[in-house]
Amino acid sequence: MVKINGEKLNIAGKTVAEYLATTNYDPKRIAVERNGDIVPKTQYDETLLQDGDSVEVVSFVGGG
Repeated sequence: MVKINGEKLNIAGKTVAEYLATTNYDPKRIAVERNGDIVPKTQYDETLLQDGDSVEVVSFVGGG
C-alpha cells in the first residue's frame, strides 16, 4: 500500500507518471513529494512507488 495525500492506495509497483495518469492532476501545476523528497518532473516516468511509501501531491493555484 502507498499512502497518497493521507489515503492508502494499492498502487505499489506503478511509477509516479502511471499514478498521475489515473488522476485529474495537471502535471504542469503540481509537485510530488515521495518520502520527504521532491520528485523531479523528469523522473516521474522512472520513479517506482513502493509498498510503504508516503506521497504528497501538491497543486499550485494561481490568483492574486
